[in-house]
Parts: sequence; structure tokens; C-alpha cells
Amino acid sequence: MQEQSSKTSRFFKFIGCEIFYREACYLAATGPNRVDIDFLEKGLHDLATEDMVAKIQATVDALAGSHRGYEAVLLGYARCNDGLVSVRARDIPLVIPKAHDCITLFFGSRAGYQKYFDANPGTYYETTGWVEHNNSATGQVARPAYGQEGVMAKLGLSESYEQLVEKHGKDNADYIIETLGGWEQAYSKLCYIAMGLCDEEPLIEHARNRAREKQWQLDIRKGDMTLLERLFLGQWDDDFLIVQPGQAIVARNDEEIIDVEW
Repeated sequence: MQEQSSKTSRFFKFIGCEIFYREACYLAATGPNRVDIDFLEKGLHDLATEDMVAKIQATVDALAGSHRGYEAVLLGYARCNDGLVSVRARDIPLVIPKAHDCITLFFGSRAGYQKYFDANPGTYYETTGWVEHNNSATGQVARPAYGQEGVMAKLGLSESYEQLVEKHGKDNADYIIETLGGWEQAYSKLCYIAMGLCDEEPLIEHARNRAREKQWQLDIRKGDMTLLERLFLGQWDDDFLIVQPGQAIVARNDEEIIDVEW
């Protein structure tokens, strides 16, 4: 499958993480192509790798034999915890951006994200989707993704400090937080990526408060939808992997990030 420049409307299916909700809906609504959209829960990332792979494969498999006439299935994911590795295309090609994680898609390119990443080690990233679909940010009660406990839940890190104290006692709760919950200590900066698709001031205020609470620096950065837009437009060059029917996604430890195998 090659990049096409025809003005004729094309027909795609998008399957992606719900953190891309606003961006994907915008691109589907304003772009020239017809795109049917399905979102999978953000909590899918929290499952064991094999469980994430199985869920995405099942979603792809459900389209096999579809008479809708999709030209391709667009995957709104990155390599993300190897949750796409071994996913196989059935009778419809799969198209996925070459990226280590989803933040690349908010920066608009691998090069753009890599440049920022190298210059800003220890940075935690947020966008509208990360905040709006994050239980801890919204104050909602955490729910198991697809009826399964995630890795963090199995470690006891999906519960609040007060819940840990009630369940295990203060000394044990302090030990759990110190030994297992210290991942936040690796960060010194919070980067909020503003995509400009809604009034983001409440979300930016949330980022300010979180940065203040964690004593992190705060960087408000304008996002870039170029990579996502090219995915929806069908402008698939070397920044995208095209998985033909029968092929499966494999990981690569070089700049290509992912590849295919039969």
C-alpha cells in the first residue's frame, strides 16, 4: 500500500486509546476521509503486556470479514509497553505510527519528541486525554480495565494513602508508598501539552496544582497534531508501519522501533 494523493474520500477504521478522544474526533470530523472510530480504555496500558496484546488483537479480529469496506485500520497507539507486538493483521491492513510511546503523537514527530526528551530528562507529561481519563485526576473511583486488575493495582498502588492505612496500618502503608510508590521521585518537571481543541485552562490549572504539590517545574507546551493528521489523511511514509494481511507487528531495537513479520 502506497501513499495516495487522490482527492477521492477514503474509508478507514480508527482503533485507539481514549487519550486521543478529542484529537481523533476532531480529525475525523474535519478531514476529507470517512473514519469510523472506536476507543479502548486508557487502563489497557496498565494490564500485563500479554493481556493488552490480546485485547487489541480481539478488537482487530472483530473486523475480519467486515463488509463495511474499510481500506485500512488506523491504530492510535505507539509501541507502548510492547502492547502491539505480535498483533496480526487479518484481512484489512493495519497502519501505526512508528513511536516508542503515545507522547510522540502529541509532539507531532519522533524527532520533535526526542529533542525535547533529551533536553528535559525526568519529565512527566499530561494532555487533555491523560487528565480527563485518569481516575486519580478526576477523583473517580478506580475501576478495573476490562474486568482485570492492572499491574499497579496488583502492587496496591491504585489505592489512596488513606485506603492503604485502613487496610494495612500506617507503618505498612508508609513502607508501601516508600518502596513501591516512589516512581514519582524520578520526575522533576511536568509538561502539559496543549492541543488547542477546547478550553484547557481548567486542565492547565490542574497541572499547575500538581506541579506545585510535587515540587516539579511546570512547562506549558503547544502540541502538534501533524503525525495524527497524516495518519487520518492516509499520508503514510516512513514514519508509519503498514501491516499487510497475514503479517504481525514485531519490536525493533533501532530507530525504526517496530516492524513486521510473516
